[in-house]
Amino acid sequence: MAQTVGRNMAAPLLFLNLVMYLITLGFASWCLNRFINNQTNHPSFGGNGATEFFLEFAILASVLGIVSKFAGGNHLRAWRNDSLAAAGSSSLVAWAVTALAFGLACKEINLGGHRGWRLRIVEAFIIILAVTELLYVLLVHAGLYSSRYGPGYRDMDYGMGAHQADTGYKGTSTTVGGTS
Repeated sequence: MAQTVGRNMAAPLLFLNLVMYLITLGFASWCLNRFINNQTNHPSFGGNGATEFFLEFAILASVLGIVSKFAGGNHLRAWRNDSLAAAGSSSLVAWAVTALAFGLACKEINLGGHRGWRLRIVEAFIIILAVTELLYVLLVHAGLYSSRYGPGYRDMDYGMGAHQADTGYKGTSTTVGGTS
């Protein structure tokens, strides 16, 4: 039971982040569509000089976050070193882009001006996702510090069986040297 501590803690966080990334992708796409159509005076949108950059990074962070959750789901199912590499690296990249979007959200809030409720939801979700994605990255990599929390990068307990060396060609009675 001690081997599944990290898995049991990471699974709800993975699902929460997936749902939040999907909602953020939907709202950020809607806002970017309004921004491109030059409809910034819509009552539920608004914006300022940082809005375009923030929305682009929010969409990029959402797409990378959703894809990393698919790799994370595969890792939670397999819970091995080889799946840890894919889940760990993709979640780290998703967190890095989410952190960039977090910085732009802070800049957009700092600039002020009228921001509609949809844009404020995207800002709030990116800020929350920056923290929860960091927690998820730390949980996925917890096996690095202790094998109690999951597979680490140094675990080599599978695939270690000895294999007989081939001495001849398959399907023939000749050996490597050409004699029978």
